[in-house]
Amino acid sequence: MKHSFIMGLSFGLGVIVSANAFTLTGKVSDESGKAVEKAAVSLVAKGLNAVTDANGEFKIHQDEANDPATNPTTDPSANPTTDPSQPSDPGIAAIRGNAPVGYVNVNNGILSYSQSVNQPVRVQVFDMVGNRLLNETLYGSGAVDMQSSMKAQGTYFARVSVGNAQKNFKFTSNGKFGVALGETVGASKVLMKAGESDDLRVIAEGFDTLTVKINNLIDTTLALTLKKKPAAEPEYAFGWGLKNAPAPTRGCGKAAPGNIPKSGSWDFQWSKGKRTVRIDIPDNYDNNKPYRLIFGMHCMGGWAGGVQQEGYHGLKYLDTEKTSIFIAPEGNGNQAPWGQDDYTLFDELLAFMESNYCIDSSRVFSMGFSYGSMFSNGLSRNHQDVLRAVAVFETAEVNIWLPQHTGKPIAWMGVLGLQDDLCRPEMGRAARNTALKYASAEGKDATKEQAQEYGGNGPHVCYDYKDVDPRFPVRWCTQNGGHIWDHKDPGQNQSWVPATTWDFFTQF
Repeated sequence: MKHSFIMGLSFGLGVIVSANAFTLTGKVSDESGKAVEKAAVSLVAKGLNAVTDANGEFKIHQDEANDPATNPTTDPSANPTTDPSQPSDPGIAAIRGNAPVGYVNVNNGILSYSQSVNQPVRVQVFDMVGNRLLNETLYGSGAVDMQSSMKAQGTYFARVSVGNAQKNFKFTSNGKFGVALGETVGASKVLMKAGESDDLRVIAEGFDTLTVKINNLIDTTLALTLKKKPAAEPEYAFGWGLKNAPAPTRGCGKAAPGNIPKSGSWDFQWSKGKRTVRIDIPDNYDNNKPYRLIFGMHCMGGWAGGVQQEGYHGLKYLDTEKTSIFIAPEGNGNQAPWGQDDYTLFDELLAFMESNYCIDSSRVFSMGFSYGSMFSNGLSRNHQDVLRAVAVFETAEVNIWLPQHTGKPIAWMGVLGLQDDLCRPEMGRAARNTALKYASAEGKDATKEQAQEYGGNGPHVCYDYKDVDPRFPVRWCTQNGGHIWDHKDPGQNQSWVPATTWDFFTQF
């Protein structure tokens, strides 16, 4: 560092704005780019405020020369403590207090200082992001070459202290400026120092509050985007609203059990013994993300491994975004694979999954074919508190233990082959009408609504009932065909059932 102690040398510094003055402008928009009018914008620490106009624009300005707390007057003749020999520019004035104890001038990066008292002179220079480039303590009067500390042309901050008097200002590396320093800093404590930060806060009705850290108050233009507050979810005496936010279970945040594979099976210990359970978990499972849980119930003569091999009635192959956990418990081993005790199995298995995995408890589903559909349909009668919907392929409400209906609604989808001679069409329609009875919209009886069914030609027909509560939709799909779950339209090689079921489950 080169120090030149030359008495009587004249110096100046070109300032973009006067010491500690700044203009902060910006525009506030929503996520679509639309201007947000009447947003309250404030610098929290400095207590400066503005309101956006019709174009979403705002301006916050502070000019030290016009701040009565910092400069009681800019007229040298009206202030006997100001040296009349100094320039009368409004940006060049003494800090409130006694007579100036020194003067600072800068010209093309050469800082000159003089004082009327013998005090240390401390000179600090900062770049625009608050990095300190120069820190010197000098005595008497003289000059400092600051160019060696400034790596490039541009704007810098300086902080100069003579004794207890201090001045902060912003300057360009090749400009001119001069300022007087008073004996006390007084109200200058409210001024932002180089490197000190403030919070810019934006508040607008219907939007989340936005807070942005401003590291240095300089002439700045900001583009600010507000996010709309999520709509408050309606409250219901029972059930969830459509597209409700996930309801995470206590398993969220916990490590998954080490003895259970992501794709395979394990022996589940429950209150009445052990039961093999098939499971498929996304390979990128995140224990902080709530997942949809889908049960697949096998048919009479079938097994849980068959449900897994078929991709859980094809739904696993449609879950391309890996949002679901699929599970298929083994039946009880009897000819009728699902009985009264299996409702307890379902409860304990669901509780295990929700305790050990991150499940969205508002999106638990059950589906099945034939006797598996009859069990899922039975669950729809008394598990409406934990099941969002069921999908039943060739179902009936006979030859199986059924719980008493609670009277609560549930979303329900049925698939029927009109030539099914086991779970005959009238059996499937009876099960459907039970769901319709309790899912009817207020003041309506959806069982009286005539559904369109397959007419004998063309593709399958799915009918979505109109007279039901939209939160508890009922879909009825029919086609020519026998006792199978994977019906196909004429000339097609793939079944339409998986996609239709996936669409029904994912509408929530």
